[in-house]
Amino acid sequence: MQYTTLGHTGLVVSRLAFGAMTFGQGELVPGVTNNIDQTVADQMVNRVLDAGINLFDTADAYTGGQSEIMLGKALANRRQDAIIATKVGFRTGNALTDTGLSYRHIIASAEASLKRLETDYIDLYQLHIPDPLTPIEETIHALDDLVRQGKVRYVGFSNFPAWKAALMLGIQKSKNYTQFVAAQMYYSLLGRDLEHEIVPFVEDTGIGILVWSPLASGFLSGKYTREAPVAEDSRRKNFQFPPVDVEKGYAVVEVLQEVAHNHNASPAQVAIAWILTKSFISSVIIGANKIHHLEDNLGAAKLKLSASEVEQLDTLTRPQPIYLGWMQSMGWDGKVKAALDS
Repeated sequence: MQYTTLGHTGLVVSRLAFGAMTFGQGELVPGVTNNIDQTVADQMVNRVLDAGINLFDTADAYTGGQSEIMLGKALANRRQDAIIATKVGFRTGNALTDTGLSYRHIIASAEASLKRLETDYIDLYQLHIPDPLTPIEETIHALDDLVRQGKVRYVGFSNFPAWKAALMLGIQKSKNYTQFVAAQMYYSLLGRDLEHEIVPFVEDTGIGILVWSPLASGFLSGKYTREAPVAEDSRRKNFQFPPVDVEKGYAVVEVLQEVAHNHNASPAQVAIAWILTKSFISSVIIGANKIHHLEDNLGAAKLKLSASEVEQLDTLTRPQPIYLGWMQSMGWDGKVKAALDS
């Protein structure tokens, strides 16, 4: 297993993390049902711990809280070996206040997560989604209080636009609040929009990126091809998330299969290994419904792609430049500077 520090902190994390979103029995989201019991959860957690993974991610909303409960039980005897990350923001109950990022909901949710996880502290507490109703000062005040109370060690955000995360970080700095150290974001060969604004932001501020859905919810596993466009046993059959350009996806899968063949690996391992070549990535979250899928994903930690293979995948999937990006790509900024210097 490879290791690095999380952003600008001294917290050492494995380059592969384990996501417990699939833990539990029942509906995760409309159209997707989880079916992992405690026995299988224990097997998965023990396997990834033995593989060297020390970072575990969950959320209070996953399968009605079952994910946190099962993860807590699975880690009970090895808590000292684990860095536990969980999230707050999605709806967790029927009351109007059982959602969002208000001070009340964040404090109550953190305390509930601590009970479900059977732990005294949460290593990394993350804002799961933006809340358009709550003032951001209220949200970051709640995070800071949790850290000062010893219930949380580090804080981060997930699925936030760069401008909002930057605004919140600026207030954290000005008020001497605990600052964001992690950004959990979607990133894959079929979803590289992160590179436009989030990546420059985190590189400038020293925030580490944790990647969710590195296989685009299984599309990059090789299950989906032009010949077999619908995988019967997959989540994407009923829940097309994250969205992908299907035709582009087929082309990418074909290249992944070629590269995988050269390494005696799987397309999924190649897709994850490509992400691990990016210096702005701290850790890639892998998850699974079945043990053999988990075993396959773990193999990505040992796979070393050649520079030419990385460049091939980079070129094939590079996102189109956007304004202001395409203005800069045309060299206009350089021409203006040259004119001013002359």
